Amino acid sequence: MAVALWYLWPLLLCSPCVLIQIPEELMEPPIITEQSPRRVVVFPTDDVSLKCEASGKPEVQFRWTRDGILFKPREELGMIVNQVPHSGSFSITGNSSNFAQSFQGTYRCFASNKLGTAMSHEIQLMAEGTPKWPKETVKPVEVEEGESVILPCHPPPSAEPLRIYWMNSKILHIKQDERVTMGQNGNLYFANVLTSDNHSDYICHAHFPGTRTIIQKEPIDLRVKATNSMMDRKPHLLFPTNSSSHLVALQGQPLILECIAEGFPTPTIKWLRPSGPMPADRVTYQNHNKTLQLLNVGEEDDGEYRCLAENSLGSDRHAYYVTVEAAPYWLHKPQSHLYGPGETARLDCQVQGRPQPEVTWRINGIPVEELGKDQKYRIHHGALVLSNLQPSDTMVTQCEARNRHGLLLANAYIYVVELPAKILTPDNETYMAVQGSTAYLLCKAFGAPVPSVQWLDREGKTVLQDERFFPYTNGTLGIRDLQANDTGHYFCQAANDQSNVTIVANLQVKDATRIMQGPRSAIEKRGSRVMFTCQASFDPSLQHSTTWRRDALDLQELGDSDKYFIEDERLVIHSLDYSDQGNYSCVASTKLDVVESRAELLVVGSPGPVPQLELSDHHLLKQSQVRLSWSPADDHNAPIEKYDIEFEDKEMAPEKWYSLGKVPGNQTSTTLKLSPYVHYTFRVTAINKYGPGEPSPDSETVVTPEAAPEKNPVDVKGEGNETNNMVITWKPLRWMDWNAPQVQYRVQWRPQKMQGAWQEQIVSDPFLVVSNTSTFVPYEIKVQTVNSQGKGPEPQITIGYSGEDYPQASPLLEPVKALNSSTVLVRWQSVDPAQVKGHLRGYNVTYWWEGSQRKHNKRHVHKGHVVVPANATSAILGGLRPYSSYRVEVQAFNGRGLGPASGMTFNTPEGVPGHPEALHLECQSDTSLLLHWQPPLSHNGVLTGYVLSYQPLNDGSKEQLSFDLPDPELRTHNLTNLSPRLRYRFQLQATTREGPGEAIVREGGTMALSGMPDFGNISAMAGENYSVVSWVPKEGQCNFGFQIWFKALGDEKLVAHLPPQYVSYNQSSYTQWDLQPDTDYEIQLLKEQVLLHQMAVKTNGTGRVRLPPAGFATEGWFIGFISAIVVLLLVLLILCFIKRSKGGKYSVKDKEDTQVDSEARPMKDETFGEYRSLESDNEEKAFGSSQPSLNGDIKPLGSDDSLADYGGSVDVQFNEDGSFIGQYSGKKEKEVAGGNDSSGATSPVNPAGTLE
Repeated sequence: MAVALWYLWPLLLCSPCVLIQIPEELMEPPIITEQSPRRVVVFPTDDVSLKCEASGKPEVQFRWTRDGILFKPREELGMIVNQVPHSGSFSITGNSSNFAQSFQGTYRCFASNKLGTAMSHEIQLMAEGTPKWPKETVKPVEVEEGESVILPCHPPPSAEPLRIYWMNSKILHIKQDERVTMGQNGNLYFANVLTSDNHSDYICHAHFPGTRTIIQKEPIDLRVKATNSMMDRKPHLLFPTNSSSHLVALQGQPLILECIAEGFPTPTIKWLRPSGPMPADRVTYQNHNKTLQLLNVGEEDDGEYRCLAENSLGSDRHAYYVTVEAAPYWLHKPQSHLYGPGETARLDCQVQGRPQPEVTWRINGIPVEELGKDQKYRIHHGALVLSNLQPSDTMVTQCEARNRHGLLLANAYIYVVELPAKILTPDNETYMAVQGSTAYLLCKAFGAPVPSVQWLDREGKTVLQDERFFPYTNGTLGIRDLQANDTGHYFCQAANDQSNVTIVANLQVKDATRIMQGPRSAIEKRGSRVMFTCQASFDPSLQHSTTWRRDALDLQELGDSDKYFIEDERLVIHSLDYSDQGNYSCVASTKLDVVESRAELLVVGSPGPVPQLELSDHHLLKQSQVRLSWSPADDHNAPIEKYDIEFEDKEMAPEKWYSLGKVPGNQTSTTLKLSPYVHYTFRVTAINKYGPGEPSPDSETVVTPEAAPEKNPVDVKGEGNETNNMVITWKPLRWMDWNAPQVQYRVQWRPQKMQGAWQEQIVSDPFLVVSNTSTFVPYEIKVQTVNSQGKGPEPQITIGYSGEDYPQASPLLEPVKALNSSTVLVRWQSVDPAQVKGHLRGYNVTYWWEGSQRKHNKRHVHKGHVVVPANATSAILGGLRPYSSYRVEVQAFNGRGLGPASGMTFNTPEGVPGHPEALHLECQSDTSLLLHWQPPLSHNGVLTGYVLSYQPLNDGSKEQLSFDLPDPELRTHNLTNLSPRLRYRFQLQATTREGPGEAIVREGGTMALSGMPDFGNISAMAGENYSVVSWVPKEGQCNFGFQIWFKALGDEKLVAHLPPQYVSYNQSSYTQWDLQPDTDYEIQLLKEQVLLHQMAVKTNGTGRVRLPPAGFATEGWFIGFISAIVVLLLVLLILCFIKRSKGGKYSVKDKEDTQVDSEARPMKDETFGEYRSLESDNEEKAFGSSQPSLNGDIKPLGSDDSLADYGGSVDVQFNEDGSFIGQYSGKKEKEVAGGNDSSGATSPVNPAGTLE
């Protein structure tokens, strides 16, 4: 296979490219550089001028042929010939206007030197004379109104395209439309004539651009005869006249098809393509659709095109069958090359066209058929092949392709030369690349014959043994998948039979740039921030940089310093908006490589506003409907789930929007059902998972017509607020249901079960007071809406009642049944309905603690209340104090208030006591412990003693020792014979006749178990006359008593002696008063005369004070006695003050009885079942929080114990037999030892008492 030696173009993969310089001593074959176009038209005023320029070395000689015969311009007689030196161009000037016609023909230029001959393409010279219209007699054209007519033009022929115009004698264009049209042939067509077309000056003008001449035809006189009976007729084609025709269209050229029809009414033209769709991007319709122009015709445009002329009477058609052909065009054009001796040349000449062009070859302008058969060339598949080339084979070849649409010509030379090998790439070049990439080492060689190129390593061995190394035909060496050990020197050697040359190339392999951690795609909400990170590694010997880009633009270029924060390997974007979404990339680069890591940022949020609303189908407003359409909102990367449609009535409720409903997110229109007489202004809001977006702009306002009401009021009620009236109320209609500017209500009523006439009244307010009624009488009630357009639908009948009175009877109580020591069942018989005087809403059960059976309570106590429904005749009272006396009262109540009460007293049985208080263990010895305790706060009966149990914890024994202490007044007990090594659990229970109660538990051991008393972290601090000794009791250390003795140091005569003080180990600290200022004291801790600890302290101050002799006034017993007398006097004074402020004995029962009637108010029947217990285990504590009222409509009128105070939380339930259970929900407190009485008074703020 031949290898070309023509290196005048850049070598593959070289940068920058270097052009090979051919030595100056080499000759150049001729090359045509400039020539005339294939067609030259000469007009009468023009010279005959043909151009032919060529280059070559040695100088080129020119010759011309005309119609294949040698033509010498200088030998033409009677002509002035100008010929440019060293050029084949010439011009001929004649002496007459038609001299050029003698030079018409086909010309060709030949340029030759000693290396060969180049040839120009054929040049067709045409001479055109002055255009003239042939003489003719134009007769008037007579036609009847409504008929068709054709006014001919027939301009003279021309080599150049003409422009045709139809004008009148005033040089005004004839107006053309669907009825009057000029065809491509210049004729003027009338589909049907009118009397207004009657003119005598229809003139056809022809414009010849080549001669810059306009000529005109003789005027045509069109005479139109008027008629009163114009006949309609179906279309008929005036052009083309037949039903079908065949056309040839040239590829790349425009195709123009035309159909002109006549008929009355004027036909219209349509174009169809049965074989396929029209290419809409290349088709245009002109001349009122009579002309179809198809641009840039291709082979795919072959087929049938049909025009259809139509009017109301019928149609006519014509079919164009188009065949697309093409002038010759190149597929592979032969190229000029340099060759070395012995090589083979192959010149390819591949062309295409329709029909297929004929290809011929010439050598130096002579057809190969005319050459001798002993030539070394051969033609193979259209290619010219010459083998074993020698310098004498240098030539210029011509390939010529021809079909009926045109001709192609290409000149290509074969130049055989001999040149020594030469490497054009500089020696000792250094190449750098990164690992893993491909390096290209250049070795650009030149010579004839073509030199062979090979690459060697330091040892002179070929490098191609490694499959990663691969050569290119231009000498370049490629090395793929570079490794660090590929660094080194490589040698390129180029050789031919003339010479041998070598250069060295140096390769350095660097570490590749890598992005270890690139940014990650993120989806963030609008207004938040996002951070991208980028960690890259580089070759340490290379300068590097890391930049951030957004959509291929460096972020620094954006200049928005507040938006982006770039530091080291981080990019932070603040206050994200939807415009921030895009592709963000980290670019790590050196001069050798660039690595990019990309992440996509999506900003999500609630949708954008709906851009536009449109109301349509306004005619539906009569039916209270309208169609609303809108453009989709921007979903901001979260699909729109629904659209919320709202409206505003600027007349009735401005700036207040109401929802009409929601539609799915894929819907952009809906038909809305509207209410009559509403001024509707609509808006639409898009909603996605992030919430609603901004609403759309307001729509136009539409008003629906008035109509009669479609609804009546709801929640109609009738109930009296006095015993002799009935208040009828209802929920007024919303304004959007009025269906008119104003609305009123027609109220009707009559006594139930009486078929008499209805009383009625029309009101505007949503209530009506009916006066002078009997007490608690049922009425039938109707309320109907009325407006200016009529009445609403027939209303439903509602039963209402006139005003209620207080119940007149009290329930009959049955004996109270004790369920256990703290729970009883209260039962009664229901009240006669006739005595209720209203709707029985339920029963109010009131109970209070009167005292313990051990000791009666003398003070007022708080009451507990239980409210039960009307169908219940029992209530369970829980949380009572055992062994106590209670009073219970039951009252029926209706909406007016409470009726009279019935009551009785009952006792709760004895129960088990609470746990003893304050159990303490005190070490006595290694085998004994002293137990101290206090009696339980809640006796719940008569104490009979205590039960003491104990068991060892760490000897594996589960045996528990237990014994009774039958003395209820006992407060201590000494346990002996305990093991000094064991720890014990002690359990103490108080007992009544019902048995032992809750136990108190303590754990501990004897002195031996605790070890030596440990005063860890003991310290002492002193003031001026006191000192505080503190220590941290050891965990697990047994409690014991010891003495603290402050002993003054120094002059004992000046310092008073302080006696030792008894202290408990568990109290952690002790304060000693009555010390002298500025005195040193020794502190001793003693137990049974044994010194446990000793320390010293000094008081603050400025000196000692001499103390007088001690007397009885300084003794402790005296000071205590005086203090007790003072406290006793203070208590007596307080009691006297309280007695006087009360003004006498307070009677709970009398006060309650006087308050029942005054506090009664109507109560709602939905409030039954709520109650609150005022029971307390601690007589000295009252409830600290007020309770809500039973019903918001019930107002207490000065009563401390009214039902308004008993509406706290309640657990309402019923027994299996249907009886009501009210679980006590008050706060339980403990009883103070000794049964102190309560002195708290009932009040609305603190409406609770204690019970025992």
